[in-house]
Amino acid sequence: MTAGHAFGWSWKRDGKVLASISIKRTADQVILSYRRRCGSDAWHPMGYSVRLEWTACTYGGARPWFICPAVGCGRPAGMLSIGSVGLFACRHCCRLAYDCQRECADDRATCRAERIRQRLGWEPGILNGPSRRPKGIHQRPFELLKAQHDAFVNAAVAGSPGWQNA
Repeated sequence: MTAGHAFGWSWKRDGKVLASISIKRTADQVILSYRRRCGSDAWHPMGYSVRLEWTACTYGGARPWFICPAVGCGRPAGMLSIGSVGLFACRHCCRLAYDCQRECADDRATCRAERIRQRLGWEPGILNGPSRRPKGIHQRPFELLKAQHDAFVNAAVAGSPGWQNA
């Protein structure tokens, strides 16, 4: 989107507008205009600008970053999310976490073991046990991957509640 351009978007359900936003780009900022409401309260108009910063890319060109408009933040962000106060802000200010940050240690170990199983072409499921060395993988890298796999499986099984008393 180049400077001077503007567009709008609306979200509808059963023909009824649930939300809408208007976005206008200037040289160094994006201007957001939208309405918000909490539950059955009245609509509250919101309008503010979000500063843009540009960084040079390795192979030429430049990449824009939003500068988080939340009070006291100012972090560069590739994407803004709408927070509980109705302000578009970075994921830190909206208190968003990546899926992997919500996983416990045994779930992470299971996922890592499954990735190794997939890489080796083994049957999915960490309780299926290891299989043979696939064609095309040398013995030493295979042994390293198998050792990592076994360590992740042991960590996953040790952390599972059903296996602790067995």
